[in-house]
Amino acid sequence: MSGNTLGTLFCVTSFGESHGPAIGCVVDGCPPGLALAEADIQSDLDRRKPGTSRHVTQRREPDKVEILSGVFEGLTTGTPIAMLIRNVDQRTKDYSDIAGLFRPGHADYTYWRKYGVRDYRGGGRASARETAVRVAAGAVARKWLAEKFGIVIRGYLAQLGEIPVPFESWDSVAGSPFFAANTSLQPKLEAYMDDLRQAGDSIGARINVVASGVPPGWGEPVFDRLDADIAYAMMGINAVKGVEIGAGFESVCQRGSVHGDEMTPTGFLSNNAGGVLGGVSSGQDIVVSMAVKPASSIRTERRTINRDGEPVTVSTKGRHDPCVGIRAIPVAEAMLALVLIDHALRHRAQCGDVCK
Repeated sequence: MSGNTLGTLFCVTSFGESHGPAIGCVVDGCPPGLALAEADIQSDLDRRKPGTSRHVTQRREPDKVEILSGVFEGLTTGTPIAMLIRNVDQRTKDYSDIAGLFRPGHADYTYWRKYGVRDYRGGGRASARETAVRVAAGAVARKWLAEKFGIVIRGYLAQLGEIPVPFESWDSVAGSPFFAANTSLQPKLEAYMDDLRQAGDSIGARINVVASGVPPGWGEPVFDRLDADIAYAMMGINAVKGVEIGAGFESVCQRGSVHGDEMTPTGFLSNNAGGVLGGVSSGQDIVVSMAVKPASSIRTERRTINRDGEPVTVSTKGRHDPCVGIRAIPVAEAMLALVLIDHALRHRAQCGDVCK
């Protein structure tokens, strides 16, 4: 299947299926000399892994990463870094009833029409299980960006269904099962998710990701704009249906006198541009917001068709996230890191001798 590699100089190729023996990735183009151990990657994987609270899927995967190549005596060698995450808690029998059916809103139908065959076990390649390897690759990128430029990449839940979650403090995110930057709303969010899970339904979410410390000058002016590549990467995350940079769609009702970020000798006065001007980073925080749709695997009976085109109903068994947006936050952080390191290396290659 084509379309499994992201990046120009820092390239990540993903492989594996939800119910196969393992998932993994190959990172090609990582600069040599970066101190890297499995522990550097595991901490990010632990934030994304299933079974961390009652509000996410109860599939029990340790998501233990194995580095197979590209690291010698604790340092990256500049050669491809291969990483593997073994699947240990598959329950394929849960999906036997949908082997010949198509879940509404899922990739079941489109994969079948494209390839003539599909892996129905947990969604196969279309499963959000695959995003674990993106988090692993993103952890490598994130460490290099932090060491070379002091860049910090963080994400949080901005809205759960109809409930806006106003940002209060980054300190609240780490201890929240929702990645919410607001401790006062946690009881309301928990009650909302408990009701949703009991109803056998799902809900969408809005998630925000911020990269601080990005130097000005990264990005290309036309087709490889930094914001365009960020949007491309974020739209490649399962269930993401919309991406905004900075003010996003709010800019529709902003006047130019408001939207244009005024500059002073001490810096910008606002950040409606989201840290990108003309496709190139401005030195401000890069601010990205994503709309994540409700999960398609739900217990609620829904109308669909089978492979013969006959009308049937489907109810999905198994263990699923009532809101995939919650665990998508570490994935979005990883994807932003992957775009940024690629543009950092591209900028260094073209302009390294003129822009320090």
